[in-house]
Amino acid sequence: MSAEKRLKELNIDLGPVSAPVANYVNAVRTGNLLFLAGKGPRPDASGKRAQGKVGREYTAEQAYQHARSVGLDLLAVMRQELGSLDKVKRVVKVLGMVNAVPEFADHPKVINGCSDLFVEVLGERGKHARSAVGMGSLPMQIPVEIEVIVEIGIPGQSTNSRKARKKKRK
Repeated sequence: MSAEKRLKELNIDLGPVSAPVANYVNAVRTGNLLFLAGKGPRPDASGKRAQGKVGREYTAEQAYQHARSVGLDLLAVMRQELGSLDKVKRVVKVLGMVNAVPEFADHPKVINGCSDLFVEVLGERGKHARSAVGMGSLPMQIPVEIEVIVEIGIPGQSTNSRKARKKKRK
């Protein structure tokens, strides 16, 4: 199913892409890979950004929701860079960082907020390799930061049809 259609079906609005907070860009494309810069939770309606440690200010369930919101921003970056989420061939790798107290042990549960969203929207193409790690701190004391590597494809074109075209050229 089309990822764009799936977004509509799920009634998900990605909203605008958040701007980088320092001297970097949201994404860099090289060949058929798109590297997305790390993102944290977007500011809320009042303009306040989530701050605090998981295991102290936030529960794992609250941090899961923060990771899901980061996933929405990352999907918005993918769409902005590619023109359509249907050009995502595969989410290759997710690195999820959790600003947590030393005793916190459920980092994977937190980052599932983003991973679950990718699979909901992209289906099998959203399944990925992943690291979910704890950090002593994150920029601006955000509770989670997530970065992603995406493989780019042409919508509706299978790997086999590309291989067939290459053989024809030879």
